[in-house]
Amino acid sequence: MEGNWVSVVPFLIVIPLSILTKQVLAGLFAGFLAGSYLLSPSLTGGLDVFIRLLVKGMVDENNIKIILFLYMFSGLIGIIKISGGVRGFVEKASERIHTKKEALILTYLSTLGTFTAPSFRFVTIAPIMRALLQKVNMSAQELGFVIETTATPIIVLIPIATAFVGYMTSMVDAAVHAGNVSLDPYRLFIQSIPFNFFSFVMIIVGIYLSFFHRSRSTENSDPNQIGRNTEGGDDWHSCDPSVNRELPVKPWNLLAPLALIIILTMVFTWWSGYQKNRGIVEAFLNADVMAAMLAALLAVSLLTFVWLLFQRFTLNDLIGSFIQGGNEMVSVIVLLSIVWGLSSVAEKLGFAAFITQHTGWIPSFFVVPVLFLFGGALSYFIGSAWGTWGILMPMGISMAQAAGISLPIMIGAVFASGTFGAFASPLSDDTNTLARILNISVIEYARFKLKPALIAAGITALLYAGTVFLPH
Repeated sequence: MEGNWVSVVPFLIVIPLSILTKQVLAGLFAGFLAGSYLLSPSLTGGLDVFIRLLVKGMVDENNIKIILFLYMFSGLIGIIKISGGVRGFVEKASERIHTKKEALILTYLSTLGTFTAPSFRFVTIAPIMRALLQKVNMSAQELGFVIETTATPIIVLIPIATAFVGYMTSMVDAAVHAGNVSLDPYRLFIQSIPFNFFSFVMIIVGIYLSFFHRSRSTENSDPNQIGRNTEGGDDWHSCDPSVNRELPVKPWNLLAPLALIIILTMVFTWWSGYQKNRGIVEAFLNADVMAAMLAALLAVSLLTFVWLLFQRFTLNDLIGSFIQGGNEMVSVIVLLSIVWGLSSVAEKLGFAAFITQHTGWIPSFFVVPVLFLFGGALSYFIGSAWGTWGILMPMGISMAQAAGISLPIMIGAVFASGTFGAFASPLSDDTNTLARILNISVIEYARFKLKPALIAAGITALLYAGTVFLPH
């Protein structure tokens, strides 16, 4: 079926169904199942193909590493929370903030220690700011905007020690494999980072609006009630279980493991490449980065367990918290598995060949900005950056090959489109989590930040149009 129009059918199901149901997993599952039946159009044949490709994706060595990394990383965050690391950081930091400028500076600087995942960043920095809202003369919406511009837009640019790295690399790996491209996926991900223009523009817009311009809040709440929780008064300890009053105050239980992950990841990455090539730069270029990150994470998890046992935390509590934290990634792992299966179906149906044959006529300077804008609209309506990447990455790689566009530029544009939705959509986890912590209306808050997000998206589209003049 190579080059056949039938190869597009799974994606014609995935995209509208994801938008209509607001559930990207439902769309991906339906597209995967439809593609399986296109490959084997019989009552049980489609189911056999579905199961075979699903299992094939999950037992792949690199994919297993990614699943282990995501589960262990989330598990480590779970024991950091239960050990009082997050509450300790919040308590100590809130004691040192007295002005709006200090609050803003802390928000930006705290990214250094809380960049592992947006949700983790929200539960560490948002309670501090919420406790100080009436003191620093900011609305809760303004505060949420500042925090969000230092969350997903920054985290997607960090190449190690985040929950995003494994997933993003996996999306590139699946897409280049489906497009028969023999390039290292992690290296492509690294090369794409400078081309995630939306993140860079959004960070700049965020800094400008934070320090040099005051936006008008759209919330109609009593200023004396800003940030208060209706059940817990103005006590921010009730906004998230990780800052609960019953937990101990131990900031080093957060800072030490995160610092150690970064250090050991760098060391193990260097050592992995050093065994192949003795040069320093060459060692990093030839390293098995995912294996190094997984080894560093395993080492830090074991050391953290031992350290917390010395602090008289019980083994049952630590294991339970680790498993509970890891289980929070199960939905992501399921999503990944379906994306891997869908990529395999697209490959067997000849999707890459079809796109290459039928999109070569599109002018190069249109391809990247149009794909970014389409992806941005898609991510806004489904509210999922990760879902958007899974849907668009195979299409982006194929279109880049057809139009002779640099793969890092196209990959950066796909990641940028998902980042837009994660930031701007009222359906995104980022928007809903932060609105819950700050006790503000999700819709009003999403409306408040939509204008600057659209401005950043417009600038981003122009920048992508300009990439046609770059040497490829």
